[in-house]
Amino acid sequence: MQWAQPRSAYPAVMPEPFEVHRPPAAPRLPGKVVVRPDAGDTCDALATDVVSQAAACIRQFGDFHIALSGGGTPLPLYQLLMFDPDYRALNWRKTHLWIVDERRVPFDDARSNYQQIHEIIVEHSDIPKDQVHPILATRDDADTHYEQALRESLEWREKGQDRLDCVILGMGGDGHTASLFPRSRALRDGSTPPRMVLINSGPEVTPPDRVTMTQHLINASRMVCVLVTGEAKRATIARVAAATAGGDPATSVADELPILSIKPKAGELRWYLDADACPR
Repeated sequence: MQWAQPRSAYPAVMPEPFEVHRPPAAPRLPGKVVVRPDAGDTCDALATDVVSQAAACIRQFGDFHIALSGGGTPLPLYQLLMFDPDYRALNWRKTHLWIVDERRVPFDDARSNYQQIHEIIVEHSDIPKDQVHPILATRDDADTHYEQALRESLEWREKGQDRLDCVILGMGGDGHTASLFPRSRALRDGSTPPRMVLINSGPEVTPPDRVTMTQHLINASRMVCVLVTGEAKRATIARVAAATAGGDPATSVADELPILSIKPKAGELRWYLDADACPR
């Protein structure tokens, strides 16, 4: 009989090391914070809420007014809303589409925010053309012209409900949102009554000059959604969280981090972040 070798004679079998990947904790930001593992899931969460908000507003008011931002971050969201079967419930025929901000360039310029939104949404939806509201940014009176369009379109609602139903914002690495750049004139405007739309220019504005909805118009909206994805924005999210840890930040702080000027007065602020954007 052959006896088994002592255990020490056998080669040691070590288990493969593995890492436990836990999603980062949601940073403490003003408003509701939604965190998803990646940018795709984050856009899914926001698309679901947009469709829900649209249905609720159409039931209550008969239409839905949404303002969209340009840039690369929200484009996957717009593609989901148009081409994913899960979001076909959005009733574009009863939707008014507004633009949060625009560069002062023609629509056929590659830098035009409206050009991107037109190619993805307007060309592939059944939204009535008179319910699509681009900013005519090259006009001398582009700001007052857009203000008038907003008033005329929303005045049909009862007083107090004459406001945007949903605003989609992004955030730059410098903390700007819409075209409200740190220390820029549009952010500091002290008009009475407050302006809804302004032309923003000057050395603080990344060229070319912009036409932008102001924080006053955005803060009057029913739901404001800030979509932030990617590791490049992590440090800025950490700055925002630190600035609001002690409560409402001073105006001077919001002047340096314009996203802090977004504080809906009678609406909801929601942040949609992927794991990469969350501070560790």
